[in-house]
Parts: sequence; C-alpha cells; structure tokens
Amino acid sequence: MPQELTTSNEAEVLEECQKTIGYQFRQPELLRAALTHASGANTRLASNERLEFLGDAVLGLVTCEQLFQRFPEYQEGDLTKIKSVVVSRRTCARISRLLNLGDFLFLGKGMIIHSVVPASLLADVYESLVAAIYLDGGLEAASRFILKYLGPEIDHVVEESHGGNFKSLLQQVSQRELGATPLYKLLDEKGPDHSKCFKISAVIGRHHYPAAWGRNKKEAEQKAAMNALAKINGEPIPYETD
Repeated sequence: MPQELTTSNEAEVLEECQKTIGYQFRQPELLRAALTHASGANTRLASNERLEFLGDAVLGLVTCEQLFQRFPEYQEGDLTKIKSVVVSRRTCARISRLLNLGDFLFLGKGMIIHSVVPASLLADVYESLVAAIYLDGGLEAASRFILKYLGPEIDHVVEESHGGNFKSLLQQVSQRELGATPLYKLLDEKGPDHSKCFKISAVIGRHHYPAAWGRNKKEAEQKAAMNALAKINGEPIPYETD
C-alpha cells in the first residue's frame, strides 16, 4: 500500500524496501528521494522526477551495452528494436509490480485513497530507483540490479524476435565464422515414455558444445543452439548440462 511520508514510518519503509530489492544504501536519502512522488514532496525538486530522468539514461546504457556484447551478429536496427521493447515503460512497470515498489511509494494525502498505483507511477519509481542505486553504488551496482530482472526480459524478447529459432541463428553464425553446418547429437534421455526429457549437444566440425536438456527433442535442440551461440560469443551458457 502506498505510504504517506511521516518521520515515524519512513525508516521502516526504507528498510523494508532495501530488503525487497536486495540492495543496502549507503545514502538512504537517495532511496527516500527515489520513492517520493511529487504529491508527497515539499517541492518538485525533492521528488523523484530528476532521478527518473537519470535512471532512464542508466537503464538505456546498461541495456545497450548488454545487447552489444551478447549479440555481435546483430545489426544496429535489430539491437534498436530489442532495446525499445526491453526498456519500455510497460516493462519498467511490470518489474516495479514484481518488486512491489508501489507499496513503498511516498504519496500525498490526496493519492493515498487509491489502492492501485497507476502503471505510469510504477514505471517512474523503477527508473528513479535505478538512478538512486547508480548514484549510491556506481554503474556496477546499478547493472547488477537492472540485469537481475531485465536479463530474462532480454532473453524473452530475443527469442520472440527470432521466433524462437536459435538453430537458424546458429547455422548462420557457424557457416559464416566456422565454415560448417551444425549437427545435433542426442546424448541421453530419461523419464517415462509419456514424459521423456532429452539431452542434446550442438556439434560444429570437431567442436562439441555444452549440451542442454529439453522436454522434447525440438526444445533441447533450441537450448543446445543457445548454449553454442553463448560459447562462440565467449559468454556464460544459459542452460546447464546437468
């Protein structure tokens, strides 16, 4: 539930918020500013509006760097499309709801009567929180916080943009860079006939890439292709072999 800013509950709200987001502020006044809506501030400058402005830029930078590093085979247009979805206001509001940030918002008396916080306010407070963490702990701390929730979002958007066809993407990369076509090798299977799981590895020439399990062969091959792409790009594999 949104809060009315008072000295009696302020420390409690800030402490609970820090536990929820998994980050402890050295300068708790930054967190308070990030959670303070204009309606609950003495002046507009004391609200989270300036932090929101900075947070939007930090969010964009971290996301762009992540996309640039993870997908060297993507053109600028592809990266721009993915970024626009990943850092959309809708996504920011959804992550804000996931973290229950609306419960920690300091609002003016007139807005406390509304039990449901508008999506626009939720997006604002998420961006403000990103800026507060950036100012308090630097870019590395902000990146960890951002990617904890946006990392899976990036994976989802990329998968959607390719129709989930990472096998096709791996084939393009492997033919261009390695001069070979990927093959998929079944290494293991387990479970009853009606609910089997399959362990499959992508093989390109002499290179055997980390295997992945799937609920069917098609899913296992897609995951194996993602593991191979990650390995080729020098990144951590998204699916553990066992």
